[in-house]
Amino acid sequence: MAKKKNLSKNDIISYYMDFVLDHNKQPKTVYAFAKVNNFEEQKFYEYFGSFEAVEKHVFNAFFNNTITILEKSDDYNTFDSRNKLLSFYFTFFENLTANRSYIKYALEHHKNSLKGLLLLSELKHSFTNFIEHLDIDLIETKQEHIDRIQRRGLKESAWLQLLLTMKFWIDDTSKGFEKTDIFIEKSVNTSFDVLDVAPIRSLIDFGKFIFKEKMHMN
Repeated sequence: MAKKKNLSKNDIISYYMDFVLDHNKQPKTVYAFAKVNNFEEQKFYEYFGSFEAVEKHVFNAFFNNTITILEKSDDYNTFDSRNKLLSFYFTFFENLTANRSYIKYALEHHKNSLKGLLLLSELKHSFTNFIEHLDIDLIETKQEHIDRIQRRGLKESAWLQLLLTMKFWIDDTSKGFEKTDIFIEKSVNTSFDVLDVAPIRSLIDFGKFIFKEKMHMN
């Protein structure tokens, strides 16, 4: 049988996901993996350097697919940062749910090792970049190093929140993962309520007003 020629990156990802679900383990070699799926070994290396690279890309592919879906929505582009993040979460977890068996295998297989963190490294980079460009309102101190720490803290806390949500979803046994939907809504809304700087800014402005009036009276 002739080897497959027109092989895409997504084809290799699909073959890899199918293999680990069928065998409950990673292929032993790229050669064996290519032979089972009837393509030349070299085609694999055109896209990936190792199976670990495939695993990293799988999670990032879910992120990219989520963003592609969201950006096609006219409504999404009118949302504020809170609703954009909520939309991201609900769409992202729909993607994960469609591939739940593989996600559970990958996360649980590496949950007690450094490899588990490396598995999500590309996703973390993409997600924290997404958070950075959401224009979430923070109090500006006019001191660059403090503002930089604030922004970094926001990205790291948002990433931790995503990891906690993924863990909740993995353990969720409710119908249609409805408890995960509730968890997402409450956790994202709570985070934004904590970050809401409008009352603090109003208090600062009021304090400045009182100070100026007092100085004027004196």
